[in-house]
Amino acid sequence: MWPVDWALIVYLSAGALLIAAFYGRVLHAGPLLAAHLGAVLLIAAGAFLPQRRPIRFFRDWYPVLLIALCYREMSILIAALRTGTADAWLADVDLAVWRAHPAAWLVRFQHPAVTEALELAYAAFVPSVILVGVVLWRREGRRGFRSYAFLITLGFLASYVGYLLVPARGPRFHLATLPIEPLQGVWVFDSLRNLLDRLESPHFDCFPSGHVEMTALAWWASRGVSVSLASAYSVYLVVTMLATVYLRYHYTLDVLAGLLTAAVVALSAPALERRLSHG
Repeated sequence: MWPVDWALIVYLSAGALLIAAFYGRVLHAGPLLAAHLGAVLLIAAGAFLPQRRPIRFFRDWYPVLLIALCYREMSILIAALRTGTADAWLADVDLAVWRAHPAAWLVRFQHPAVTEALELAYAAFVPSVILVGVVLWRREGRRGFRSYAFLITLGFLASYVGYLLVPARGPRFHLATLPIEPLQGVWVFDSLRNLLDRLESPHFDCFPSGHVEMTALAWWASRGVSVSLASAYSVYLVVTMLATVYLRYHYTLDVLAGLLTAAVVALSAPALERRLSHG
């Protein structure tokens, strides 16, 4: 069993216990419990089956699919377990710190071309995280890749816990009644925004900012690949931080929480990985 296997098994087991504890409130609780059990058994089977090439490929890349499915599940769990949102509190913190809502203040810098570019950068978040994994998988062998898979898995799972503890939909919904000039792009802005709204808005996935956290972790890992890749990711991290607020997806406290979560995960992952590798 690899460390990433144990991380996902622990998360799936904790999720199953949570679903069982609130069985009557969780939509599709029975199928979800069965899915959790099936995923755990599949992970275990992959570890003990003969390690031929298809099995090795599955074990390398299955976390991508499983993390995405766990993300989709969060909308069901949050709806069942939480009765309110933290949007008002997060917006009040922004207002207290900046003396204005950042979404309103940034209107003075709005331009369709800037909006379009930042939306494209924001939408490229998942491919950018996977790209570092592909580079490590191809260049450094499976050991470096497995460490990255463990790091990224911990990061995603930590953000999901944050969504459950501090559910929020974001400024684009909470501040919708304020007289703020709407964002306008050039070509694909509206299509991308509508797609992200359909995929993300039911998930209350603002705190911490997963985009900032995971981009920071991708940058952290990219330093071990090449200086040029790390430089590109440092720029992309700054752009992502700006995009999350400019595009009204996140409060500034979400961004700070994303950076802090990334720091905790990056600093704790190596020791935890070593312990799980030898445990």
